[in-house]
Amino acid sequence: MTLPIAERGYAHPEVLVSTEWVAGHLQDPAVRLLESDEDVLLYDSGHIPGAGKLDWVDDLNDPVQRDYVGREDMEQLLRARGISQDTRIVLYGDRNNWWATYAFWVLRLFGLENLAIMDGGRQRWADEGRPLVPGREAVTPGHLKVGDRKESIRAFRDEVLAHVKAGRRLVDVRSPEEFRGERLHLAEYPNEGALRGGHIPGARNVPWARAVDPETHCFRTAAELRAIYEQEQGLAPGEEIIAYCRIGERSSHTWFVLTYLLGYPSVRNYDGSWTEWGNAVRAPIERP
Repeated sequence: MTLPIAERGYAHPEVLVSTEWVAGHLQDPAVRLLESDEDVLLYDSGHIPGAGKLDWVDDLNDPVQRDYVGREDMEQLLRARGISQDTRIVLYGDRNNWWATYAFWVLRLFGLENLAIMDGGRQRWADEGRPLVPGREAVTPGHLKVGDRKESIRAFRDEVLAHVKAGRRLVDVRSPEEFRGERLHLAEYPNEGALRGGHIPGARNVPWARAVDPETHCFRTAAELRAIYEQEQGLAPGEEIIAYCRIGERSSHTWFVLTYLLGYPSVRNYDGSWTEWGNAVRAPIERP
């Protein structure tokens, strides 16, 4: 049995909505659902009625330089999805909301605040027998105004190096095999590897998916999360923490958990992550 979101002890329960809540707001003009999946073809095979699509490859990333799209492109993208200034954006996706939290993080870079994640993601919606419809949704364009990126929740390589030298905390959310340097990339992403294996000095290894109950696909309670991050790994809410993975997508999930569910005030996501660090000249690494 899954506890209601309001009873799980989260610092900011308002950033999560249940599948029941979503089902009750499918016709609400103030709510816009956006699906963001690891499998970019999944949306067209069936999605929640009325939901739009955010493609993490084509929509969020600059096609030339290793960065995110600029303000004007983001504004145009979200307006085309029917989003205006007062729209509440609810994100969901496959793989325990892996890419939905990544999209959440990217949108927060642009200062958007009226955001939520559908707890349990696409899989929980499907497990409950709720409808998934194929094709694309026609929407009326919105009139959202987007500001320039605010990158206080983002860490760059030189900042990570300074963080390491200062002895501050890092959380490596990759698999134990990647953390130990036995694997240079995920099996399904051979083009996102690195020349060297291992981890950033001083990092603690907490694979991102531990934050989710594997049976319900929902986030664990705050007490369960504190047992993982604080009692087991020794993290503390007042610390400055940087999370990283391979390209910053898995670590955005952990950034979301620490920032919003546990209320840590100083967490940044290093989106360069191991594809940058493991290939960078003279960047220090550790192996067991």
